[in-house]
Amino acid sequence: MIVRRDRSRHRLWLTAACVALVCEAVAGQGAPAWPDTYEARVQALALIQTLNAKILSSRSATTTLEAWCRDHKLADTPTIVADLVRGTPTPATPEQRQRLQVNEHEPITYRRVHLRCGARVLSEAENWYVPARLTAAMNRILETTDTPFGRAVAELEPYRQTVGARLLWSPLPEGWETQTAARMPKSSARSLTMPDALFAHRAILYSREHMPFAEVSEVYQRQVLAFPPPR
Repeated sequence: MIVRRDRSRHRLWLTAACVALVCEAVAGQGAPAWPDTYEARVQALALIQTLNAKILSSRSATTTLEAWCRDHKLADTPTIVADLVRGTPTPATPEQRQRLQVNEHEPITYRRVHLRCGARVLSEAENWYVPARLTAAMNRILETTDTPFGRAVAELEPYRQTVGARLLWSPLPEGWETQTAARMPKSSARSLTMPDALFAHRAILYSREHMPFAEVSEVYQRQVLAFPPPR
């Protein structure tokens, strides 16, 4: 009788703990609380473009996101983790094979992840990589762990060549530069509504020997702005 009660209490405790963890993760993914004002919109656009430029000029998106997470205190432990997204692989297109300089028979592995810092998903990324151009250890890490791609292949001293970059959302309306600031709200009780996706990149990764070994498609999420706006 006592054993059954203990087991029942244990199950209830585990259930409560799981619910708390889920709630914490959902709360972490809540919309950033920015006021819907002209000043806040200008600040948001400046920050989006700042991060966009940092990634475009960097050798590693993972390293850049980790620094952004640390500098803006998005998590107690500012480490980027790659949550693997299971599902049907997306095959490489003929154009991707051409960019990776492989023929139609060369195996290409597909990997999809959510790059997370703490409870916040900062980027959703897809990778198409040539396993024959990586070491056995790198392939094992990518297949079995939550290590971000850039960290797993760091020994190759990779660098990026951007083949596409798009701003998916602008906080300011088209033609805002021709409007007077007086027509924009100075203060607002409303929160600024942000879409999930802010900007996107597509890049080829090269080794130090200038050999292409991967293509990555990245969509950066609104959680990169999940901190109080500058005052």
